Amino acid sequence: MMSAALAPRSDFPLLAANSNLHYLDSAATSQKPKMVLDALRDFYETANANPHRGAYALSALATERYHEARATIARFVGVADTDCLLFTRGTTESMNLVASSWGRANVKAGDEIVITALEHHANFVPWQQLALTTGATLRVIELTAQQTIDLDQLRDVLSSRTRVVALTHVSNAVGAITPLDEAVRLIRSRSAAVIVVDGAQAVPHLPVDFDSLDVDFYAFSGHKLLGPMGIGCLIGRRALLESMPPYMFGGDMIEWVHDTTSTWNVLPHKFEAGTPNAADAVALAAATRYLSALGMANVRAHELALLELADSRIRSLPGVTVYGPPPAQRSGVVSFSVADVHPHDLATILDQHSVCIRAGHHCAQPLMRRIGVSATARASFYVYSDAADVEALVGALEAAQSLFAAAE
Repeated sequence: MMSAALAPRSDFPLLAANSNLHYLDSAATSQKPKMVLDALRDFYETANANPHRGAYALSALATERYHEARATIARFVGVADTDCLLFTRGTTESMNLVASSWGRANVKAGDEIVITALEHHANFVPWQQLALTTGATLRVIELTAQQTIDLDQLRDVLSSRTRVVALTHVSNAVGAITPLDEAVRLIRSRSAAVIVVDGAQAVPHLPVDFDSLDVDFYAFSGHKLLGPMGIGCLIGRRALLESMPPYMFGGDMIEWVHDTTSTWNVLPHKFEAGTPNAADAVALAAATRYLSALGMANVRAHELALLELADSRIRSLPGVTVYGPPPAQRSGVVSFSVADVHPHDLATILDQHSVCIRAGHHCAQPLMRRIGVSATARASFYVYSDAADVEALVGALEAAQSLFAAAE
């Protein structure tokens, strides 16, 4: 059993200042190490100017830091063509960008859009709305009994009419890891569809190499991988990005503006209208350096050890149902329900024991309907989690069950 955290709590100011806190909601947002916070502060203290806008030295320094951040993050996720890594506000904006820009230009009535019942709303609703506005048919792939994507149904649904397939790499709600290599081979063998992947829960927890995935678009969020809120990335194939119309209009994405027409800047600027979020990009690059130093294979091994412990301990409690596939096929997430206790009540009681978990539908209502619940409780682990967090979770769950049993 692995007892120690992979990363020391002392690296994380919030955790260091709250020694009794058991933070088990990292799938929602991660805590930030000091080096990330320092990088953010350092940018504003030493390089605070508008990138791409000035001919003076400070603006040039801001531009250099911004470009270096893009290159660092691109290396972390295996993108050789760094201009194809676009900064967005996060996975939600990235998915809306693809659906709005590529989708509206390429999807028409009679086409089919394939998504799965496992998706976060950010990779479900944009495609649903695109189908409604274009007259395309939306096909939703069902799940197996363990809440994984039914690849057999995916195979049966794919056809020459399939224009796009959007799927998650890792489920935020139950932690199920999609066998992406197998799914992509299947899609490529049966259609010419564009493949769009939600990697928000994969990049923080698994080694990801975009250039080897054979997908067309891949998105992730900074705040789930030790970085700031409000920044993320969309990776796309150059040919697709160059063919797509801009998502937003304004400064920096322009080449020439005439009275009646305009032309667009080169990648990545074409899709980054307005003043860039340079400081958060620099801080996100620092987060990827922190994770690289830990080693993503080590991150995965650490989380799996904690997950196996937590899964076993939680399943031993009476009246508890755990959702999702076995631990080896999950990220560091345990999604569960306790008989006769609403997840929101459970989370409130656990908070009184300094245990922070998520309760709700996790922006995955189609999934919740399929497992027959309105909400689940979700504990999620990360590099600063340890066996003491698991034991605190189990102890708080036992206390909650005792409290509700006494109230009956």
